[in-house]
Amino acid sequence: MKNLIQQSVEDSITAKKIFFANHIEKIESCAAIMALAFKKGRKILLFGNGGSAADCQHIAAEFVNRFQIERKPLPAIALTTDTSIITSIGNDYAFEDIFFKQIQALGNKGDIALGISTSGNSPNVIKAIEEAKGIGLSIIGFSGNKGKLKALSDISFCVDSDTTARIQEVHILLAHILCDLTERILFNERFI
Repeated sequence: MKNLIQQSVEDSITAKKIFFANHIEKIESCAAIMALAFKKGRKILLFGNGGSAADCQHIAAEFVNRFQIERKPLPAIALTTDTSIITSIGNDYAFEDIFFKQIQALGNKGDIALGISTSGNSPNVIKAIEEAKGIGLSIIGFSGNKGKLKALSDISFCVDSDTTARIQEVHILLAHILCDLTERILFNERFI
C-alpha cells in the first residue's frame, strides 16, 4: 500500500512538472486573454463530464467568489450544474446536446468557452465547442494527449498522460494558476 501511495504521488508530480515546463508561455497568454474578456464584460462558460464537470464547478466558483484576492465577482458559469436543464435536454433531445443548447442560449461573441475532456473526444463537449466556435467564442480546451479537442481549441492544454487521474490533477492545478494570474492582471496585484 505504501508503495502504491508513493508511486501515485510521484506520478502526479512528474506529470505536473512535465506539463508546466512545456506550457508556461501559453498559460501566461491564456490568463491575459481571460482578463481581457472579463475587462470587456464577457463571461466564461465551462463544461465537461464526471470529474471534469466537478472541476468546471470548482473553477467557476473561484472566478465568481474569489481565488486569492478580495475583489469583485467575475462572470463564470459551469454548464454542468442545472439538473433541470441537463435532464430536460438529455430527455427531449440527446445527452450529446446538454452543453450545445446551453452554449446557444448563453454564449455570445467574445465570451470564452472552456471545455474539459480527458479523452479529448467527449461528444457533448466537442459538439458544444463547435457551436461556440461558430458563435465567435474563444475556445480553451483542457484534455489528455489524444482527441479532437486540441485541434478545435484556440488555446489547448493537453496533458501527456494516459491516466485520467493524472490528467485531472494537472487540470485543476492549471485552473488554479489561471485564476490566480487572471485576478492579478485585472486587479493590479503584484506578481511575487
